[in-house]
Amino acid sequence: MTLASIVVPAFNVSATLAETLTALRAQTYENYEIIVVDDGSSDDTVRIAESFADDPCLRIIQQPNRGLAGARNSGIAAAKGEYIGFCDADDLWEPTKLATHVVHLNACPDVGVSYAGSQLMYDDGRPMPQAQRPRLDGVTASHILRRNPIGNGSAPVIRRAVFDDIAYRPAHETQRDWYFDETFRQSEDIECWLRIALTTDWVFAGVEGLLTRYRINQGGLSAGTDKQLAAWERMIDKLTPLAPEFFAENADLARAYQRRYLCRRAISDFDIPKAKHWADAWLKTSKRTFLEEPRKSIETYAALQVMRMIGAGTLRGLAAMRKG
Repeated sequence: MTLASIVVPAFNVSATLAETLTALRAQTYENYEIIVVDDGSSDDTVRIAESFADDPCLRIIQQPNRGLAGARNSGIAAAKGEYIGFCDADDLWEPTKLATHVVHLNACPDVGVSYAGSQLMYDDGRPMPQAQRPRLDGVTASHILRRNPIGNGSAPVIRRAVFDDIAYRPAHETQRDWYFDETFRQSEDIECWLRIALTTDWVFAGVEGLLTRYRINQGGLSAGTDKQLAAWERMIDKLTPLAPEFFAENADLARAYQRRYLCRRAISDFDIPKAKHWADAWLKTSKRTFLEEPRKSIETYAALQVMRMIGAGTLRGLAAMRKG
């Protein structure tokens, strides 16, 4: 059986790590290892990881804080598997997830990045009504830039050979190669996926099912959106020299999708000023989203107008009653 590795970046995740590791140990696929990368935690993260030390398949790596990208890079460097998956330490994998991706990658040698949909969940682990149901085939660099079909960092399982193809070592790095760019603290996923799509021939393809449970912090969805957009724009600036014609053709429409996404985040957080700000920026950038994805675009814009008429306070109350 093909050995697979699951990398678990962990920074101050004592509240959720045990649940994540329990879910990973319940995988139906048997030939795998779990690598927990403690990224300079100051809470009980390491102690909780060590409580699982009776499992010979689990290893713990400790390092000073390098961010999510740096934790993933250390995990990749330590991984022995032909396939490498990631599960953030507040997310969960369904028991059949790894087996499903191994079958997919074994059957499709041209596929480098295998992924599936994700069920969103609240902080307390209860499922949300929403799910990420990504495009599963025919994925191009344009799709990745506009809509990121992978969805989240706990969704993909990737061939080791893909990382070998994109590895690089900055001049100041003395320990190991980089695969994710550690200068990014946001947008590190999309930067990596785009670099794979633009510089290699590996195929991105998904499998059916909601195989990841992805935790959403409902308390601050609209927080930090300016920084997030700035990181996304820096990603564009960094990668444009790799494919200037591609970005000239796709960047503006992708910006519109990014602003629509930030508008939806603000709506989910009942933050009317931010939602209106991002809606105005989205429509000013490009209205083609209404042609390409009319339902989602109309729903987003209509939700904003309803929220402005009813008021955020009333909607928060209704939402609280529904959750209760």
